[in-house]
Amino acid sequence: MHQDTSSAPTTTQVDILSGDTFQKHQASMPSNAWMQAQQAAAWNTFKSLPMPKRTEERWRFAQTVGLSLEGYTLQDKPADAEAILAQSAHLEDYAGRLIFADGHLLAKDAISEELAAQGVLWLSLEEALHSKPELLERYLFSLSTQLGSDKFEALGRAYARAGSILYVPKDVQVKSPFVAYHWASQEGASIFPQTLIIAETTSQVSLVDFYLSASGAPALACGSSHVHAGPGAKVFRKSIQNWSRKTHSFQSDTHTTERDAELYSLAVHLGGEYARFENDVEITGAGSHAKLYSLTVADDKQMFDQRSLQRHQAPNATSDLLYKNALCDTAKTIFSGMICVGKQAQQTDAYQTNRNLLLNPSAEAISLPGLEIEANDVKCSHGSTSGQIDESELFYMLARGIPKPVAQKLLTFGFFEEVIAKVDDPALADNLRLMVEEKFATREH
Repeated sequence: MHQDTSSAPTTTQVDILSGDTFQKHQASMPSNAWMQAQQAAAWNTFKSLPMPKRTEERWRFAQTVGLSLEGYTLQDKPADAEAILAQSAHLEDYAGRLIFADGHLLAKDAISEELAAQGVLWLSLEEALHSKPELLERYLFSLSTQLGSDKFEALGRAYARAGSILYVPKDVQVKSPFVAYHWASQEGASIFPQTLIIAETTSQVSLVDFYLSASGAPALACGSSHVHAGPGAKVFRKSIQNWSRKTHSFQSDTHTTERDAELYSLAVHLGGEYARFENDVEITGAGSHAKLYSLTVADDKQMFDQRSLQRHQAPNATSDLLYKNALCDTAKTIFSGMICVGKQAQQTDAYQTNRNLLLNPSAEAISLPGLEIEANDVKCSHGSTSGQIDESELFYMLARGIPKPVAQKLLTFGFFEEVIAKVDDPALADNLRLMVEEKFATREH
């Protein structure tokens, strides 16, 4: 059932760096002592940490000069809520849907009575604070990335309000995906999307997060996602990011897998002026498997900063990372990945691959894969390639009258298909192809 929670907007704007703003935010949240303490601690951490510098190892090669949190505000519900709701329709078949804009819940499509009877929970963060606080206390902020965005992660926790909480009990398998939309729409908006997935023993579930802009206005996004895959559980999380070209984005994703769990993660990056994505998977259970996929299309002066960590802490487990980037104009991507294998993680099988397709000689792709191995019976490797489109393939298309931008697009589609083919939902895969095509469409004229 679709529930519209929108209301008439006001024009109040408040600076997120102000202590008064934070206190007003806390006062507006549901009364929960644990959450109040967590957010107060996060605010203090945010205030105590300096802005990152390029000289720091975890921010190596990043463009930190000019990186600022000044000028961003908390916004009221947007005036064009109905238009945003109408645009939140990438998938027709879903188990549940939440739609947020500028940090406010606009609408919720509840789960079926059958799923509810099986114990599945699909809640906004504010709902969960009222009805399932014990679940949040155990899981919500239990994991943090170790990849450098501590300050931005703390800011996101301090202002956390727009969030989706998904709980799937033991043995429950949900076929249709859950969907959450996080929109930025107003000038200078700041949003702090949160996602929490708890999949109990031998359950199965998938969730798609869309991070989108309803206008070309500047915005700030500091988000986090946390996935807990229990023994034998199978979780597939996809995140689709297409912010405006004036958005600064910091996304921190953490995952933990218990015995025999299967984790699949797909991240698509299209928008933003500067977008940093951190992906940290902790393999704590023997026999578990993690597959991490990403595709990025960068053009103009966009910068995409990708950091990953595959932490193996249990034996007989596998992880496989494949990140593919296509770069046009003077765009820049940074990939810095590490596979860490503990002494106890014997017979680990881990891979890490970063492939970059340069569509312009002025584009820059930096790749820094790495290994830290303490066990002596493992199979681990990493690889990185950067190169231009095959000239013979491009010539073949140009000779048949295909414009160069169109030819580049078609060849890039072929480059990305290896990742898109991993999507288990044909409708979502078609949407991804369309979004990539739309980005190239602006380059064909």
